[in-house]
Amino acid sequence: MDDVPVPNPMSSPVPATSFQSRKPTPRQAKTWDKSRRLTRLLDELQARRCTTADLAQRFDVGQRSIQRDIEALRGMGHDVVEHSGKEYSIPRHGTLLRPAEALAAYAAIRLAHHHSPALNSQYRSALHSISMTLPERIRHTLNASVMDNGATPFVARQMELVAAAWMEGQVLNFDYRRPNGELQGGNELCVYFIEISRSNLAPYVIGLERRRRGQVRTFKLSRMVNLSLSADTYEPDPDFDPREFLSDAWGVIGGGTSVTVTVRFAPEAAYRVLEGGYPNATLIRRDGHVEMEFRAGIDASGLPRELLPFLLSWGPRAEVLSPPNVREAWLGELREALARYDVLPDTEQRRNS
Repeated sequence: MDDVPVPNPMSSPVPATSFQSRKPTPRQAKTWDKSRRLTRLLDELQARRCTTADLAQRFDVGQRSIQRDIEALRGMGHDVVEHSGKEYSIPRHGTLLRPAEALAAYAAIRLAHHHSPALNSQYRSALHSISMTLPERIRHTLNASVMDNGATPFVARQMELVAAAWMEGQVLNFDYRRPNGELQGGNELCVYFIEISRSNLAPYVIGLERRRRGQVRTFKLSRMVNLSLSADTYEPDPDFDPREFLSDAWGVIGGGTSVTVTVRFAPEAAYRVLEGGYPNATLIRRDGHVEMEFRAGIDASGLPRELLPFLLSWGPRAEVLSPPNVREAWLGELREALARYDVLPDTEQRRNS
């Protein structure tokens, strides 16, 4: 019998019906979309309480679809909890992170550990815990990159008490050392939130200070002394929204009056500022120069104290245009620096002799 040549599958043309050109059917596409939505919905409900209306808007589907998805998650064995106000959540047990999430978290905490003197032991412990979820082949490199920043454990102990107060719903008693050195005693705080300042990476505690002003206030953790837990308890304020409270904060000053500052950046700085990453920033004009508006909270003097160091860091490549009081404060800092350091050579020689 004659040999029949067998077609080489590596050289034969691929039929039009192969997997390379086959498109998913509408039913397959719909199933894929739902599967992906269920994964994202699980993450969302493990992160926070949500109503079906919130979820429907987030995922751009009808509320009935979200209700069916919630029932599907229940059918998959997830413990979906229904709260008052028709909110849902799913408890998350453990700290399992996906590889990319673990690396992102590790990088962020490592940055805070190396550039902030606070929370040294907590950051170090968190880095170690995250590294244990990653393969051994990269774990040694990650942990070898962490250097001792020489921080004292003082603030670490304070953080433990703040965390206990927040998680257990206990009122926190403390004294507060104000920037002028004055010690303000007898503060009583219902902790609502903890925020790390983007300007100095220092932790701040936000909550209802119920004894003195009866207002939501922000306290720098390193200035809180003589901390203790009260026997009094409190319930979280359901109306407190950290996003709204910090919406006009350049760092941690928020929840009050804000100001909009217009800044012109020189062409050599334009590409850097256009890369983004700045909160509450709006592009106004781009014509070689770049003009932007920054919204920031103000202190008792009416100035955006947290924004000013950022503006000054650009040197001659940024000019504050408005409002007048912020422009004058910015110019005043530049003039004082020039007057202090721009001296004649003979004057400098006499100063050093």
